[in-house]
Amino acid sequence: MIRLITILLFFLINSLSAQNFQGKAVYKTHRNADLKISAQKNAPNANLQKKLQEQMRKMFQKTYTLHFTKENSTYTQNKELEPEMKSGGVRVMVFGNGGGNDVLYKNISEKRYTNKTEISGKQFLIKDTLKEYEWEMSSETKRIGKYICYKATRTREEEKTSFMMVDGEKEENKEKVTVKTTVWYTPQIPINNGPDMYWGLPGLILEAHEGKETIVCTELVLNSSEKIQIKEPKKGKKVTQQKFDNIIQEKTKEMIERFKNNRKSKKNGESMSIEIQG
Repeated sequence: MIRLITILLFFLINSLSAQNFQGKAVYKTHRNADLKISAQKNAPNANLQKKLQEQMRKMFQKTYTLHFTKENSTYTQNKELEPEMKSGGVRVMVFGNGGGNDVLYKNISEKRYTNKTEISGKQFLIKDTLKEYEWEMSSETKRIGKYICYKATRTREEEKTSFMMVDGEKEENKEKVTVKTTVWYTPQIPINNGPDMYWGLPGLILEAHEGKETIVCTELVLNSSEKIQIKEPKKGKKVTQQKFDNIIQEKTKEMIERFKNNRKSKKNGESMSIEIQG
């Protein structure tokens, strides 16, 4: 009888511990973006490409914080001074890149997410289900901080659309690409979550590599005395992920069309090709 009571108390304590489990993980992001500029006449300053490369590198270096419990999380960008993305008369704009007020909410137990984001001053609320990917788990390990992490990979096929401006004319290219993702997760923090849209493994994901983007955890705090409040965002026009992706594509086309019209109005005889990859 005493042993039975002890076992029941053990499970009760573990249950309460799981219910109160919370944490905060800080992630740094880095992305290599290839910027190609060529000009056949009246070439721009020779340092233009180098300056834009450096500005884009800084633009994609950001810090995010994941607040999490066993069931849900929020992923937000830390407040930082945005780099001025303008040089030599060329301005770089990236739609859907995650603004400073964006909030990604994931409900792991219900396998859904809500992403609050903004485009051209208009707020959107993307509500959809979390995609379940088939992870290939490995016995390969490495240490990140004080945590032993295991490697997991996955691949998927997707259609990539890229836009180019060549001699003032817009070119659109679509191709099928294979995207490989590699992550490192730690079972020492047994939650099915991670940064951005990453999830689905028996441990917190501390590092992720996909394409030319890298996300690495630089700080981790578990069960602090301060209670974490995780709230699902509510304000914004409700759309599905597919609908939002279509909006992004249309906005990109509009931006390129405006750039094309501005070039025609100048009529300076300059011939330039700009391509952004990655």
